[in-house]
Amino acid sequence: MSTIDIGIKKQDRQDIAEGLKRLLADSYTLYLQTHNFHWNVTGPQFRELHLMFEEHYTELATAVDDIAERIRTLGIAAPGTYKAFAELSNIDEVEGVPAASEMVTTLTESHEQVVKTCREVLKTAQDVDDESTAALVGDRMRVHEKTAWMLRAMQ
Repeated sequence: MSTIDIGIKKQDRQDIAEGLKRLLADSYTLYLQTHNFHWNVTGPQFRELHLMFEEHYTELATAVDDIAERIRTLGIAAPGTYKAFAELSNIDEVEGVPAASEMVTTLTESHEQVVKTCREVLKTAQDVDDESTAALVGDRMRVHEKTAWMLRAMQ
C-alpha cells in the first residue's frame, strides 16, 4: 500500500485509530447485546421490544462497518475478533437472559457508555483537525444519546 498523506501525522492517525478501536469494540459489543436481547426478550412488551431491538442492532451493523472503515482509512488495521473486542470494550457481557426491564436498563447503560467513548475519540480527532473522524463520531454520539433517552423513557 502506498504512503498515506491526508494531512494528519502518522502518530495522530495512530492515536485516533486507538480511540476508534475502542468505539468499534463498544459498538460491536452493544450490537451483540442488542441482538441477544432481540432473540430472548419475553413478557408483556415482547412485540414492542423485539421490534425496537431489531431496529437498534440493524443500525449498529452499519455503524460498526463505518467505524472499521475509518480505522482502515487512517492506515491502521481494525480489530475483528471477539477476543480483541472483549479486551477493548468498556461494555460488560451479560450472563444469562435478564428480564425485559433489565434488558432495557442494560441497553440504556451500554448506549451511555458508547456516548462516553465517543466523547473521548471526538476530543482526540478535534485536537488534530480530523474533521472526517469528528463527523463520524459526532453522528454516532447523537444516535446513542437519542437511543439512551428513548430507552430511559420506557423505564
